[in-house]
Amino acid sequence: MQGKKEIRVAHSPDCDDAFMFYALATEKIDTGDFQFRHELGDIESLNQAALDGKYEVTAISVHAYAYIHDKYALLNSGASMGEGYGPILVSSMRFPSNELAGRTVAIPGEKTSAFLALKLFEPDVNCQVVPFDEIMEVVQQEKVDAGLIIHEGQLTYRDEGLHKIVDLGEWWMELTGLPLPLGGNVIRRDLGDETIQIISGLISESISYALKNREEALVYALQFSSGLNLQQGDRFVNMYVNERTLDYGEDGRKAVQVLLDRGLEKGLLPQSVPVEFV
Repeated sequence: MQGKKEIRVAHSPDCDDAFMFYALATEKIDTGDFQFRHELGDIESLNQAALDGKYEVTAISVHAYAYIHDKYALLNSGASMGEGYGPILVSSMRFPSNELAGRTVAIPGEKTSAFLALKLFEPDVNCQVVPFDEIMEVVQQEKVDAGLIIHEGQLTYRDEGLHKIVDLGEWWMELTGLPLPLGGNVIRRDLGDETIQIISGLISESISYALKNREEALVYALQFSSGLNLQQGDRFVNMYVNERTLDYGEDGRKAVQVLLDRGLEKGLLPQSVPVEFV
């Protein structure tokens, strides 16, 4: 490893990100002159770290890109897109989604794409930031009226006795005809074009390796899941790591711009953001 340039790659400790970075983390592919060090953090912590340019490569919420695009460029690989599904608003009680205004909702962070989608869906909600893995608990305890569920909780909330109020990915698809862009990988611009292109290729290669060697990558990834069984883990990974993850696609890239443009129109973003992909 002597003489190799270290690149810190930060991502969430959940099974879809672990699946995506499996080949890099376990040295299944040749990384040439680069040594990758993986650092784990919940997505809102990564969003906040990106504001300071802490990591060379990091997973972020697409919403957060509006605040860091001067420091980072979006990679065309690594997307987490909701294809007619996405963050789910759940409650311990049943009520129609058109009665959400004025209620208190637990959210996983104010820079998350889930929060941006929620505010586009219903601007008049009161939000309370709660760590993503504690949201279902505070909803069960009725400390809030509802909770915004991301990650594996999208598959397990029913097991916790909770009810779906609205699936924001489903709503977004009906509204725009586009997938809901949730997370992406970004790379720091100051690395320079040559390094950016090489690292972009290696991350794409890691995703491709996992998709081609699904079983071994899934076994590895399940170590990072929140109690999912093999069937649930396979389903969750398939939701968020797929051909779209290798390449956003034209409609996927459009969806990122549309989401941020709508956020700006509603006064939820500080400035217009021209989305650029490596």
